[in-house]
Amino acid sequence: MAMELMDIVDINDNVVGRAIREEANKKGLLHRIVHVLVFNDKGDLALQLRSKNVSYLNGYWTTSASGHVSSGETYEEAAIREYKEELGAAGKLEFFSKDLYEAGNLHKFLGVFKTVNNGPFGPGDGSVERVEFFTVRQMQKMVERRDKMHPELLFLLEKHYGIRT
Repeated sequence: MAMELMDIVDINDNVVGRAIREEANKKGLLHRIVHVLVFNDKGDLALQLRSKNVSYLNGYWTTSASGHVSSGETYEEAAIREYKEELGAAGKLEFFSKDLYEAGNLHKFLGVFKTVNNGPFGPGDGSVERVEFFTVRQMQKMVERRDKMHPELLFLLEKHYGIRT
């Protein structure tokens, strides 16, 4: 696996340095992540089940597509790249939000984009086991059952969709 270099930012999201992903996470350096929310025509949200082959939170549900913003890359460029890599999809992405996410030693800006695409998706880069659409009610039930859900997904669902975590 190649070393992934990313920009380190200050609380105003200005670049103040660079680090590899492992160093940024280990040292709790503030960096940038993107999430793509894909909705179908009915307004259901596509969630991806992370492949058992990924090193972090494999077998967990997460947003439609997500990943780190590489050094020198914009949030939008990263979102377009992740959308293509993970879902094999392309199309216009609309900026939705930018949120500061802090949990334990992790400090990240989450740049969130949304789009409408009814699928089917793939083939992607192998990091996604499958993609399914869910209603808000179904996602609330998943939370209540304590299904394996990525912490950033839970954060976004609570903040923007009123799902109680």
